[in-house]
Amino acid sequence: MKYKVIKKQNNGKKCIVCGLENNIGLKTSFYELENGKLVGICTTKEEHQSYPGRLHGGISSALLDETIGRAISINNPEIWGVTIDLNTKFRKPVPLDEEIKIIGEITKETRRGFEGEGKIILANGEVAVTAWGRYIKMDIDKITNTNIDHEEWILNLKEDDPTEIEIFE
Repeated sequence: MKYKVIKKQNNGKKCIVCGLENNIGLKTSFYELENGKLVGICTTKEEHQSYPGRLHGGISSALLDETIGRAISINNPEIWGVTIDLNTKFRKPVPLDEEIKIIGEITKETRRGFEGEGKIILANGEVAVTAWGRYIKMDIDKITNTNIDHEEWILNLKEDDPTEIEIFE
């Protein structure tokens, strides 16, 4: 099913998952959808491998952690998620040099924290990795000593950004 993109989220500068200036990073773009889910889109590269031709499981986990943790900002733009637990299940290998989608959604929210689920979907629509995570809500000034400003936290709009994203559910 196709869902309308409501908003594109910012990218960081050096983050391994979304950093635009990280030479070995995934440079993932994140899109908020009309169904309340967050979708990350990236292309895996040789630098991200474990076994030849396969994405490292730690990179898969990082993608899911970032996507689930960011999903809280759909309804709470000033809140950031700090991971307490992340549990992943690896169902299929994730190939390299292929665009993948990472979907995250919030399943439970309290005043101080939230839980969420995510999955990595391959280009053929198959689910390769799933995850469940638990996070603490925090303001950015309590997470880092670095000032997160327009130099570090960038809205990277591109002409080819999708207006709709298809998700196989």
